[in-house]
Amino acid sequence: MGCGVLRKQADARDRAIVERLGAWYDAEARDLPWRKTRDPYRVWVSEVMLQQTRVETVIPYWERFMGRWPDVRSLARADLDEVLAAWSGLGYYRRARVMHQAAREVTERYGGAFPTDVEALRSLPGVGAYTAGAVASIAGEVRAPLVDGNVARVLARLESMDEDPKSAPGVRRLWSAAERLVPADRPGRFNQALMELGARVCVPKQPRCDACPVCAFCAAAASGRQRELPAASPVRTRPRVRLVATVLACQREVLLARRNPSGLYGGLWEPPMLQAPGVSEARAALVSLGFTRRLPLREVGTLRHVLTHRELEVVVALAPVARRALPKSLPAGYDRIAWTDPQAAELGISTLARKILARSGIRDQSESRGTGQGPAT
Repeated sequence: MGCGVLRKQADARDRAIVERLGAWYDAEARDLPWRKTRDPYRVWVSEVMLQQTRVETVIPYWERFMGRWPDVRSLARADLDEVLAAWSGLGYYRRARVMHQAAREVTERYGGAFPTDVEALRSLPGVGAYTAGAVASIAGEVRAPLVDGNVARVLARLESMDEDPKSAPGVRRLWSAAERLVPADRPGRFNQALMELGARVCVPKQPRCDACPVCAFCAAAASGRQRELPAASPVRTRPRVRLVATVLACQREVLLARRNPSGLYGGLWEPPMLQAPGVSEARAALVSLGFTRRLPLREVGTLRHVLTHRELEVVVALAPVARRALPKSLPAGYDRIAWTDPQAAELGISTLARKILARSGIRDQSESRGTGQGPAT
């Protein structure tokens, strides 16, 4: 069979995938709030929130966020502490910091008109190839490909890819397939259909091939390899880090410290955490910063907290104190420290910090409001 015939067959297959997947999406797509808008700002916020976070978790956050900051100018004017507070419990807090920075750049560079051009989107802080492709295609109907975890799984099975999807050859092949398939007509519909298929049908362990609209064109299903693909990436071991969280409480207030803007939990408030083997060493470290030697610090529990690249073992130590005092020096990794009522202040507090406060018998505002919990990083 000649190359021209094979090419025509491949093109016909691609067209059939686009048509069937689009028709399936029109009939079966979930009714999600960000799918009711073509506003690139609102689409962008949803895509940032959805990175590594479940749809069910994101919906109430997105709705509250849009109610408070309905356009990019209002987000740019917001104080970062307020944005982080609204993000609390959603996890991966760097997303919120970079999103706030990008909102300011859109306001300054584009007069508040959120771009839908891929190149302009890629120039914004925190906007990679996937997010640019999503916003451009969904909000601007630009023929732009995208690949996220769900799309990678769908494409790896459709193409019967043996490469690790996280390896350089695997990434190149996935993006090549995504670019080949995305149509000029309604590219946003097609990209959302790919994501929807991966989320609901072409799932990791038990793909529902009987419900797949493009199963007839799936190379992995044809060879019975749909459960083997995509190829598993090597498992990385996470180093374990031991910390002591020092909860100093004076009546209703707690001494909280704000993390440096860069790094883990950047810009978030928490009881100061010290890298120390135990409570006595943590007390000595606090004394060296200017606290009294009679600080009645005692262990009240231990938490294990798993992050993407490390595991934290956190000893929670509580010390009720009679009067509020600030240290002469800040603990390493923090840029501010203050006595605060966690139930009254609007501060960005991580899921881990909420766990620490709860273990010590103190509840913070976001937990008392029942905002729910997202990923723990």
